[in-house]
Amino acid sequence: MHLWIGLCLYRLPLEVFCPSWSADSCTAVLEQEGVLAVSRAAHASGVRVGMRRGGALLMAPEIQLHERCLQREAEAMQAAATALLRYTPQVALAEEAVLLLDIGASLRLFGGIRQLCRLAAASMRTLGFTAALSCAPTAQGAWLLARSRGGRCLTIGSLTRRLARLPAWLPPPARPFRTWLEGIGCQTVGELRRLPRPGLQRRCGRALLDVLDAAYGEAPEMHTWLAPPPEFKAGLELFDRIEHAEALLHGAQRLVQQMTGWLCAHHYAVERICLLLDHERGRTACPPTAIDIVLAEAVWRGDHLLRLLKERLGRIALPAPVIGLRLEALQVQAMAPLTDTLFPEPGGTSTDRERLFELLVARLGPDNVLRAAPLADYRPDRANAWQPVQDKQRSLDQRMPPHSLPRPVWLLPKPVALIMRDNRPFYISPLRLVSGAERIEAGWWNTTQVRDYFIAEGSDHVHYWIFRERSGEEGELRWYLHGLFG
Repeated sequence: MHLWIGLCLYRLPLEVFCPSWSADSCTAVLEQEGVLAVSRAAHASGVRVGMRRGGALLMAPEIQLHERCLQREAEAMQAAATALLRYTPQVALAEEAVLLLDIGASLRLFGGIRQLCRLAAASMRTLGFTAALSCAPTAQGAWLLARSRGGRCLTIGSLTRRLARLPAWLPPPARPFRTWLEGIGCQTVGELRRLPRPGLQRRCGRALLDVLDAAYGEAPEMHTWLAPPPEFKAGLELFDRIEHAEALLHGAQRLVQQMTGWLCAHHYAVERICLLLDHERGRTACPPTAIDIVLAEAVWRGDHLLRLLKERLGRIALPAPVIGLRLEALQVQAMAPLTDTLFPEPGGTSTDRERLFELLVARLGPDNVLRAAPLADYRPDRANAWQPVQDKQRSLDQRMPPHSLPRPVWLLPKPVALIMRDNRPFYISPLRLVSGAERIEAGWWNTTQVRDYFIAEGSDHVHYWIFRERSGEEGELRWYLHGLFG
């Protein structure tokens, strides 16, 4: 089953210079000295499409005028198409700022046509584009509906009825003959299709008949699918100088949308990304600020990446205003398949825990989120080692020495010297030994430790891990508190 979604970016010339998050600015786009598109603020000031440059300046002296740039429009179309690759690998760039998506194989994955249409429209809004969305069983039918500001048809019958009401000059091959069509009273596509085919072909050419046949599903359609690049590098030029890092999140979200589509197209998951903040150029130029994020577990969805970027942007101090953003996927791997276990892991999956660790690292810093990294050493303070949670390097020998006595849950970072009362170690209350000695004598190669460890009990029935230091010299014994049992 083939089902197509058409997305017409009908405000693309304007939104290339004036994205939706700055739509309140008074802006217009010119083509050959004539106004091609205007923002809401410019329209409220009296500027209309078709005006000359002088008339637009007369109506709104503060208006910002931009010459149309076809190259920037092509780059914007490419960015939008890359973001839509997360829904289907079959995305085609059509003429007149229309994107076509073959979503017949994606309906079940995304919960049906309605949910898929909502997701596609939401992606366009995130990228800052205004799109008219259509749905049809043929690609040319979806194109025509999208160019007429939308409409959904799931069967050929409903598509035939919807196309019959469209203007006859909507197909591009019919536009040069609009005057002739109006002269003979042909106003709709339905009336155009009822004209004699031999005469219509002699008058308007074969291209018009091919478009009509493809739209009604009577002729095959050929498309060139979008091929994503082997590496992901995307940039965004900001509409103004940004001096606060928190305001960059919206622009970063647009780049993450593109990267998500690129990852899905290649079946990749990203392990490391870098967001570069470009500053002023010229005499006051300074190198870009890099935000490097290393993930504990590779991901391919953008929501978790946005949470990490939000935390990092909230903690960074900008050395200069930002005029552009660049996002790079530095390290990727093949997307991991779904788990083959029947029952979910209790307490959440390992992916959920890794994402929590990444969020804590982004908020607290890498030096404040540690994980246990025990070493094979008899000395307790050496065996109880910690390392940053993002550090994946582990000891080659994870074997631990056997213990004749249990170890405490909480080990103090530095032993606390105990006082003696009535020839007994004292900590809050006199301590009573409840275990035999565990002698630890090791570290002759760097720091020698000669200790006798005991489990002691206080008057409040709390158990402590204490040791008696053996210095090898005759004199008063010295006792230390090294850990507490739960």
